[in-house]
This record gives sequence, C-alpha cells and structure tokens, in this order.
Amino acid sequence: MSTPYPTAPLSSGAPVSAVDYDGRPVLVEPETRRLDGAVSEAYVPPFAPQVKHGSLADLPYENAEAAPDAIVLSRKLSGGRWTDVTAARFAAEVQAVAKGLIAEGLMPGDRIAVMARTTYEWTLLDFAAWAAGLVTVPVYPTSSVFQTRWILHDSGAVALVTETTAQAAAIGPELPHLPDLRHVWVMEKGHVAQLADAGAPVPDGEVGVRRGMLGPDTLATLIYTSGTTGRPKGCALSHGNFFAEVDNAIELLHPVFKAQGEEPSVLLFLPMSHVFGRMVAIACVRARVRLGHAPSLAPDDLLPDLAAFRPTALLTIPYMLEKIYNSSRAKAEAGGRVAAFDRAAAVAQRYGEALEAWQTGTGSGPSRALKTQRTFYDPLVYRRLRTAMGGRVRYAICGGSPLGRRLAAFYAGAGIEIFEGYGLTETTGASTVTPPLKPRLGTVGWPIPGTRVRIAADGEILLAGDHVLRGYWDPQAGGVVPATRDGWLATGDLGELDDEGYLTITGRKKELLITAGGKSVAPAPLENWLRQHPLISQVMLVGDGRPYVSALITLDPDGITHWRQMIGKHPVPPEFLVDDAELAAVLQRALDEANKLVSRPESIRRFAVLPVDFTEEAGHLTPSMKLRREQIMRDFTKEVESMYER
Repeated sequence: MSTPYPTAPLSSGAPVSAVDYDGRPVLVEPETRRLDGAVSEAYVPPFAPQVKHGSLADLPYENAEAAPDAIVLSRKLSGGRWTDVTAARFAAEVQAVAKGLIAEGLMPGDRIAVMARTTYEWTLLDFAAWAAGLVTVPVYPTSSVFQTRWILHDSGAVALVTETTAQAAAIGPELPHLPDLRHVWVMEKGHVAQLADAGAPVPDGEVGVRRGMLGPDTLATLIYTSGTTGRPKGCALSHGNFFAEVDNAIELLHPVFKAQGEEPSVLLFLPMSHVFGRMVAIACVRARVRLGHAPSLAPDDLLPDLAAFRPTALLTIPYMLEKIYNSSRAKAEAGGRVAAFDRAAAVAQRYGEALEAWQTGTGSGPSRALKTQRTFYDPLVYRRLRTAMGGRVRYAICGGSPLGRRLAAFYAGAGIEIFEGYGLTETTGASTVTPPLKPRLGTVGWPIPGTRVRIAADGEILLAGDHVLRGYWDPQAGGVVPATRDGWLATGDLGELDDEGYLTITGRKKELLITAGGKSVAPAPLENWLRQHPLISQVMLVGDGRPYVSALITLDPDGITHWRQMIGKHPVPPEFLVDDAELAAVLQRALDEANKLVSRPESIRRFAVLPVDFTEEAGHLTPSMKLRREQIMRDFTKEVESMYER
C-alpha cells in the first residue's frame, strides 16, 4: 500500500501526521479549518489512487487472473451447508449470466431491477449486469406494489429479477403500466441458471466488448432513496463513485479487509437494496475478502448462519447491536446471573473507554486491575457474546444511526471493535468512519480518505469528494440532473466537528422541533438513547409548536415478555400494557435518566405507550429503520393530542 499524503491542504489546516498500524502507515489525521473559533471543515486526502480506466465489471476477471484459487465468496446451499466459491469460478458464473442477459436482447445502458433479499444471486447479478454493460436498480423485497411500480417506471427498467414467485405475481397486474419492462425472471424458479444456459451461444468476446465500453464515469446503478417523506429519488451512482468509496475504505479499514494471520471474512445480512450493503459487498470482492450472504435477520435463521460461516467482521446497524446486548442480558437474568452480567458490562465499558483514552493519547490505558477483571469475565460473558456471532468476530462496521458511547465502549471492551460510520445513498455509503487505532466513542469518526466535511452556518453537514453521486435520475429532464452545488452535497443532517476533525451527528434539519417557547430540539439523541432500553422498541419525540416535548413509545415484545416473567406475572401482548401503571413507572425512570442529557426546555415531559410497534409494512419505518415522522403523526394523532390535554 502506498503511503498516503495530502494533496490539497486547507488554507488554515492543522499539521498532518501518520499513525502506524502493524508497521504500515494507514492513518492521516484530518486537516481542519476554523470559522469564528469553531471547526467548520475537515479533510482527509485520498489513500488510494483515483481509478482512471475500467469499471466494477472488471473486478471478477481481475481476481480470476491474479488469484484464481482464492476463495472470494461462500454460497449457502439447501440444508444450511456452505460451499466456497473461488475467484475463477465466480468470474465464470458472471461471464455466463452476462452472456445470457445479452442473449435476451438487453442493450448497453439498459436498466435491470433486482428485487431480492441478501443472497449470493444478488451479487452475481450485480457483476453480470455490469459485465453486460447494464445498470442495476435495486428494489427492496418489502416494497409495496406502488413503490415497486414507481421505481420500475421511473428508472425505465427493461427487466426485473425477483427472488420469489409471489413477488413476480404481485407486479403482474402492473405490467400494462410498465411499457419498458420486457422481462420478469424469478430466482426460485431457476431463471438465473437458465439465463446462463441461454447465453452459451454468445461469444465471450461480446462481453469483453461491452466491458471495454465502460469507464469510471459510466452509470453503474440507480438506488432509490427510501425517503422519510415523498416519492423516492433515484441516486445515479457511477463506477467511479464506488471505486472512490471502496478503495479508500479498504485502505483505511485495514483490520477488516487486510487482517494479518486469520483469513478475513464478512457475513452480509443487511439489505443489498441499500447502498451500505452493496458498498461492503463490492469492497469484499475488490479486496478478495470471503463474502457470505444471510437473507434473514430472524434470530432462528441468522444465528445458525453466523455459527456456520464464522465471519471475522459484520456489517450491522445500532438496532442489531442493541438487541444482541439486551438479549444477552435477558438470558443472564433468566439464569439468575444478571448481577454478574451487569458487573461484566460495566467492566467492558470501562475497559473500552480506557482503551480509547490510550489510543487517542489522553490516558494510560486499562489498568492492571481492569485487565484482570476483563480476563475474569471473558469466558463468563464476553466469549459467549462473541460465540453467538460465530466465534471469530473481531470487527463490526456500524451505520444507519448513532450507536452511542456506552454500547460502543461495551463492545470494544468485549473484544469487538466497532467502526461507526455516517453516510448517505448519495455518497455511495460512508463519508466518515471511526479510524482504526484512534476511536472517539460517540462520534462517527473522521472523513473517509478523499472526503471533505463542512458544517454550514445553520449546522447542516455538507459533503464533497469523488464518492458523491453525479446527480439524481430524472427521465423528464433527459437523464441525470446535478445534486450538488459548487461541488458540495447538502445532507439535511446536522452535526458538529471537534478540534481533531471527528464528526458528531446532532440531528436532522427537517426533524428539528421548535417548541412554543422557541426552543430548538434535535430529537435524535434522546430517541437513540431511549431505544437502548430493553423494554423499548422505538421512540419518536413530538413537540413542534407545543409547550413541551413528549414521546411516543413502542414496546419490545421479547423485552416485555422477559420483564413480566421476572416480576412474577404472566406474559401478555404489549397492547394490553398501554395503561399499565407498573410499566409506566419503569419507563418514567428511563425518561428521567435520558432527561439528564439535556436542558429543561429540551426534556421529555410526558409520554404515551402505543399499542403497536412501528413497522415498515405499516409505513412507519423506512427499509433502513428510519422513522417516517409525518406518517406516524397522522396515524397516532389521538395519542399525541392526549399528551397535551390540560
């Protein structure tokens, strides 16, 4: 790996220095710029050279040529058994399916939509479509018929691949409204294999010609943002956007992608329809890190996959890490070991914080006594937690929303380093990430190499870099319309940069609540803190134009069942506990603790327990688990008004 050096220093930037990892320079501290005494901009120069030629379609072929016997993927077969896929075999499968797409008449630049869970076929189709010169369009398998029709129509997709027959049948009645859609293929019917068979007569050179037509500026995919309001927009991401993102992420996250000794591997279970999952899948292929796909997040499905695949790294969201922690504590409580678990959790948190202080030069690291305590609790608590994740997990890349300092420190102390990141579909994934060796718990890290982060006068986060999208898809305007202004993308998120360039997310610009007294309240910090409570599933703060802030709370069914058992009562469905005084007292104590984080005008004065959880199916959550606030306000108007009755 070449030593990274800054290429465009800020005019008043701080000195740049490298930090060693295994004797290799992998970190360059951000250059910063100040405005009115506060850090207003941070920049980390690229670690990887800009790709000038070629496309993502070349990656399987380059891997096959460089290391044909390298294991690049593992594929889950029926019965739960996993089989390894070499670089040579994957390239051959990509070639065969690409030829099949050509045989079916798809032309360079055509859009092909994929509607499936996280499966091996998803990644295969992605690279095969690119090899055939096509543009992939992901569709969430949970999308409604209306959403699916909109994406297919807006993108002008000529082909759709679904995972199931039911998905294909659901879109059947909409076909008269989709004049561009000429093909519908179904994975479970074996259509992907049939495509490979159909392409046999097509010369290999035809794929080579189409690959040769692609370059970094060629459109690679249209990813439609799920959005919290309004119709989704198609983010037009180029092959160069992905190269800028994954190449720099691979170099920065050296422990994940280039670990020494143990073979690195990643089990992907987040949606491939989301840019986060796609980015990591492409990075694994690029770095020849063994990649597996797990289609279900249900514990009964995911835990066996983790045990069989045994990844060294996971791609996850805070919600999953919160549930793993709460589930582990509930099991300890059921076994009469909750006091020991809580002591172990406190030790892990202190250990993680001490480790952070040592790595950032603000402390001497874990004391001998703390190390002894951690060693004592490792087989009792931490090893069991790691075993539940497959036994080899050492790293987790976490995004989607802030994880919080407490949980980040706990997992670090338990032996799992969390790389927390922040980004958008528009930025091809992460724009910032916690750097190895220099974590700052509670932040989302430094700019990804090659990225500039700026804080506007109103606190909005602005981003720039080669990973930022070329524009939004707009067929009425002739294709792609610009998404940036003067090279900067306005994110709609609010944040702050500290003196060393670490970014903290403070809220969402459009989600700011302004109380009747004129106090601006960012709901996300309190919502994220409360969501970690074992009895709480989701929280949404309300109070815009109201005299005070209130909260809508939904209950976690597993947590409620366990709590009822521990207090000697029969489990009941959460909807029967809406007015339960004992539960209200427990939740009030949680709110009292959360309110210590904010000023009195920002504190939560009242709350309402809802009889149902927020779900994507009901329209309350986006596929990436973000709250659809306007829809929630419409559906629970009565509950909101009850909190402001005098």
